Amino acid sequence: MTRMLTTSARTTAARIAAPIGATAALLGTLTGCSTAAGTDVPVDASYRDGTYQANGTYQSPNGNENIIVVIELENDLVTDVEITVNPNNPTTANYQGQFADGIGALVIGEDIDTLDVTVVAGSSLTSNGFREALTAIKADALES
Repeated sequence: MTRMLTTSARTTAARIAAPIGATAALLGTLTGCSTAAGTDVPVDASYRDGTYQANGTYQSPNGNENIIVVIELENDLVTDVEITVNPNNPTTANYQGQFADGIGALVIGEDIDTLDVTVVAGSSLTSNGFREALTAIKADALES
């Protein structure tokens, strides 16, 4: 069974940027040659506005798992995020649901290059799938 959870930018309160992500972006700017983790995309890249989707896979104790990530970008900022969960068991369903419920508060309003999602609402493994999908989205949206 697939369940879709959406976090809307209209319902998410403004928040302060994550210091770690901001520090990484600053260091990338200062060194001039740093890239986002695991990609050939420069940390200070520019992205086309639009809505982008990618699948993110990860390994859990119960086997292979995946989520579908949809991100809307405007001026390199995440304006909306949607996670479609695809759990293979009840434990994964719980963690993916917690992740989907909490991710918007962490990424909406943030520069896509500063995102460093690790644990969301107690879900740490789902973040691996999110990061994989984010890498694909950034490559898709990169302005040439």
